[in-house]
Amino acid sequence: MQHTLINDHCRVTINTKGAELASFVRTDSQQNPPELEYMWQADPAVWGRHAPVLFPIVGKLPQDTYLHQSKEYKLPQHGFARDREFALVQQTETELTFELHADEQSKQVYPFDFVLRISYHLHELTLDVRWQVLNPATNQELLFSIGAHPAFRCPLLPGETFEDYTFHFDHPVTFERYLLQGGLLSGETEPVLNQQTELPLTYDLFKDDALVLKHFDFSTITLRNSRSDRAVRLRFDGFPYLGLWTKGPGAEFVCVEPWQGIASTVGTPVELADKEGILTLAPGQEFNAAYSIAVQ
Repeated sequence: MQHTLINDHCRVTINTKGAELASFVRTDSQQNPPELEYMWQADPAVWGRHAPVLFPIVGKLPQDTYLHQSKEYKLPQHGFARDREFALVQQTETELTFELHADEQSKQVYPFDFVLRISYHLHELTLDVRWQVLNPATNQELLFSIGAHPAFRCPLLPGETFEDYTFHFDHPVTFERYLLQGGLLSGETEPVLNQQTELPLTYDLFKDDALVLKHFDFSTITLRNSRSDRAVRLRFDGFPYLGLWTKGPGAEFVCVEPWQGIASTVGTPVELADKEGILTLAPGQEFNAAYSIAVQ
């Protein structure tokens, strides 16, 4: 099922499966074209998702396995929330809130009680995405990670190419990428930018999988073509990790992924509590995070 938010500038559609952002259209009769879709439309022949929510882990586990209190559990890459049906629990003209609870199915692979709420608030040309994770248990800590994985059409307009686009930063940035090996952190790094404000997009940039960032000193990134006034700007204050990714040559999308969590390191399965990027919620406590997408 889908639900839609509409204002004078935009139309946003959310799927109840995964509480996934499926469409973000700018509607402006003064622009050409008068309607422009910014989200990747999940072509299953390339990559069949739009903007999955990653929960209760971000990234991959060794052998898709983790330990909790010495017992083995299996979780696929990025967890299970993206494939579960959420309930719509609040709807206004400008906001939708979806909710997922632990159940017997989830506890077979993830032995924790949880409530996950995902809210979308549309105002002007901006969509705010808010996450709330609650621990309803009375005597057990909740261990989890959560992340975003929105995929944006690139190129946006006819006649453009993927290589026409850049990631633009508001100030000169320096960062390295944490290299992946089979979806797991290898322990090695590689420099990417040194006091620069632009990262030109090429498919070769992603030949070794996603760019995984830690310890970066920016909280906004803009996907744009300098020859067009169309762009997408993401703001993600307080996120310790970021992924940038596309599927491969010919894929007409690129992902900007603010994460509260990260893939495991190459090796053997470890206790979930010892995994990098795992957050801990005491009984009765809640965690909140948010990021925004603005279209231009």
